[in-house]
Amino acid sequence: MLPLKEQIIDALRTVEDPDLKQDLVTLGMIQNLNIMQRRVTFTLVLTTPACPLQEVLKKACIDAIYARVATNLEITIQLDTQVTSTRAQDPILPQVKNIIAIASGKGGVGKSTVAVNVAVALAQRGAQVGLLDADIFGPSIPTMLGCEQKKIQVMQQAGKNYLVPLARHGIKVLSMGFLVPADDDAIVWRGPMASKALRQMLGDTAWDALDYLLVDLPPGTSDIHLTLVQAVPVTGVVIVTTPQRVAIVDATKCLAMFRKPGIDVPVIGVVENMAYLTFPQLPNNKCYLFGQEGGVAFATQYQVPFLGQIPLSQHIREGGDTGMPAALARNDLVFEAVATALAQQVSIRNARLAPTKMVARTR
Repeated sequence: MLPLKEQIIDALRTVEDPDLKQDLVTLGMIQNLNIMQRRVTFTLVLTTPACPLQEVLKKACIDAIYARVATNLEITIQLDTQVTSTRAQDPILPQVKNIIAIASGKGGVGKSTVAVNVAVALAQRGAQVGLLDADIFGPSIPTMLGCEQKKIQVMQQAGKNYLVPLARHGIKVLSMGFLVPADDDAIVWRGPMASKALRQMLGDTAWDALDYLLVDLPPGTSDIHLTLVQAVPVTGVVIVTTPQRVAIVDATKCLAMFRKPGIDVPVIGVVENMAYLTFPQLPNNKCYLFGQEGGVAFATQYQVPFLGQIPLSQHIREGGDTGMPAALARNDLVFEAVATALAQQVSIRNARLAPTKMVARTR
């Protein structure tokens, strides 16, 4: 008969992660297995913060051991999180596990609102999160995070100056809005200058170790988008749209850009913002101002994971205006669900797809 430890490991090989479609032992999710007489302890290492399946996986582990080894064992399972990555070959941001671009086909669909609230929601669930406002000409992140009057500090390391991101609501944030003299100043630059600014914010910033760096891109398909995928390997893209047909048409162009041969950045999710309107007096009645489930149909048509719907809500708007994002509320379920779905899709992407390569520059 096999030693008890090997029997337990064999039993745990029968437990499969529902998302990654492999057993927990092969995935390296079982660590620190110790046995003292009849007491069994080990760590279940999850790949996403606040994994919605953690209790399911714990129960499956216990059931497998009882069914295949013995029923008189005392089993204690500790939980830990190690966010996965495929970005080991990035010389600019090697300490960032995942870079997620937040994109939209057209302006006004709430892309920055989604980026801010998802970043905050991920941080509240224990992830190390950064947010880069790459909308060079219309930076709105400082206002949405309530830090538009803050100034960026500079630190020196190995003879080089680095920008120090601000810490706000548990995330590290950097925006061109921190670097321009005043709120009413317009940034009037040609494309090459804006691209240079983005490269500096990526490479000349002390981002520290991050699980996720969300990059809030400008709307459309521009120099900034191309500069990002040429500067660093991007883990994946999230496309934000409203249900409206006009927005879906532009979202389709955005998706097509990232899928173009030579770019090939995985689109790992679609978020439908302003999906419906509800009134406090009639919470169960939904008014579909911009059409119904256009984002759902878009995700289905192009075989992209759908991350969730976000309502047109006064408290979400107020959160952006006051610098206190709606995701900070303890009872927020909307952005928690979207953030959880995004983290799941990042783990699936890292398990199933090859690392994204930087796009080669052409003259």
